Parts: sequence; C-alpha cells; structure tokens
Amino acid sequence: MTVAQPHVRVDDRTSLSEQAYGYILDEILRGRLPAGSLLPEGAIADELGISKTPVRQALQTLRREGLLEVGPRRQLIVRSFDAGHRREIAEVREALETISVRRACESMTVEQIDQLRLLLMRQKRAADAGDEATFGKLDEEFHLLIASSADLRLVERFLTQLRNFVRVMRLGTTRPPGYLHEVHREHTAIVDALEARKPSVAVNALCDHLRHTDY
Repeated sequence: MTVAQPHVRVDDRTSLSEQAYGYILDEILRGRLPAGSLLPEGAIADELGISKTPVRQALQTLRREGLLEVGPRRQLIVRSFDAGHRREIAEVREALETISVRRACESMTVEQIDQLRLLLMRQKRAADAGDEATFGKLDEEFHLLIASSADLRLVERFLTQLRNFVRVMRLGTTRPPGYLHEVHREHTAIVDALEARKPSVAVNALCDHLRHTDY
C-alpha cells in the first residue's frame, strides 16, 4: 500500500485514531484503496507516523461500519459490493428516505423549506460549472437536511452511514451528459411536493430520483 503523504493532515483537536480513521476512509472513498486492498496496521502506522494502536482502532471502526471485512488470510481488506449488496443498500436507503420525506411533509417549517431552496440554488451553480465534487457534497447535504428537518435523528444517523456505501458504489461510474442538471430537476420536484404538503407526490418524486439517477 502506498500513501501520498501530502494528504495526511495532523490536527491537534482530533485523536490519533480519528485522524487515522479519516485518512483511511478518504483513501477508500477516493478509490485509492479499491475493493480487496489489504490494510496492514504496521504499514499504515509507519506511513502516518503514529503507533499501531490508533490505527487498529480506526480499522475496527471501519469494519463495524461495513467498509472493511476479514479477508481469506484473516487480514482486514476493503469490502467489495456485489449486486446483492448494492440492491440491499438501495432498498434500505429508499425505505429510510421515504420515512423522512413523509414526516417532513408534516413538520417542515417555511424556514427549513427555504434552506432546501438555497441548497437547490447552490446545486444549480455547481451543475452549470460542471463541478461534480461540489455537487456531490450538496446532494448529500440535501438528503440529510430533509431527515434533520423532520427531526428523525436515527434516520439521519443511518443515512449518514449509508452515505459512505453509496460513495463507494459510485466509484468508477460514468455519468451521461446533463446528469447534474437532471438531479437538480429531481431535487426540485421533491422540494415542490414538500412545500405543497403532498406526501404521496413527494415519495414518488423521491423514489423516481433514487432509482433513476443513483441506481
């Protein structure tokens, strides 16, 4: 495993295990550690200039979260996602977001709707600029904001965890021209339905969006 040292950022405000966790997670989400990559504690510790203990803690956290698994030689490796895993993740995410959208139709305030509208404006600017990285972050923020506004803390937490799975599933995918603008239109349809307090319309718009653009 080779590591580009400039990506390592030391922050005195976080623990060594948190720093190791963030670093390894970033390498996975950027595709630098593809499925099946070995993650030896000693090599990672040497590369980060820390002891093995915080690295071991970080690896176990990633294993509990489902991004790592035990390989054939009992070593931790980056998990692969087959068609069954991908289908399960998609179905779980759709079920969770359906709950948040239905609740949001009942409880979102005008101010929270305005927050979603502001996010849509920022997404439009990112789409116009072809800035996929910024658009992706705003996309995640959009979906989590709906759950947060619905005051569904557990749903928001589960969606946050699923977010990393979705990022890994998207690695290496090729998006058609106009993809970002299509996502923006689908997000707009969801917000329109939320503002109109039409749960069935909002759920249909959400499901169309997830099935069409994400999976």
